[in-house]
Amino acid sequence: QVQLVESGGGQVQPGGSLRLSCAASGSTATMNTMGWFRQAPGKEREFVAAIRTSGRDTYYTDSVKGRFTITSDKAKNSVYLQMNSLKPEDTAFYYCAARRSRVIVSAISMREMYEYWGPGAQVTVSS
Repeated sequence: QVQLVESGGGQVQPGGSLRLSCAASGSTATMNTMGWFRQAPGKEREFVAAIRTSGRDTYYTDSVKGRFTITSDKAKNSVYLQMNSLKPEDTAFYYCAARRSRVIVSAISMREMYEYWGPGAQVTVSS
């Protein structure tokens, strides 16, 4: 049984920064792909960013490019999301997701490609 646990959420003013962390536990198998999704009230869960933990390839949704950075620590089975220049529209519940096997690039933003999910962490951007 694999468990993902997020940490680092909170409230910040527009223009501020937050760093989310996610650690996978309960299995010795390394995750090939890890990512972040978010869900705002009344909206569907959407892709934010993903990383291939072996090759460091990263992928972002357009709205966060240049502001968010996803990194990983393969040895710790962990993924991080550094969020800078935060905007009110970034307010959402952020979920960590992971997949053991490789997924093609065209599918990396699809929720159904990920096997494991964390409970989520609230990020609120407000003055």
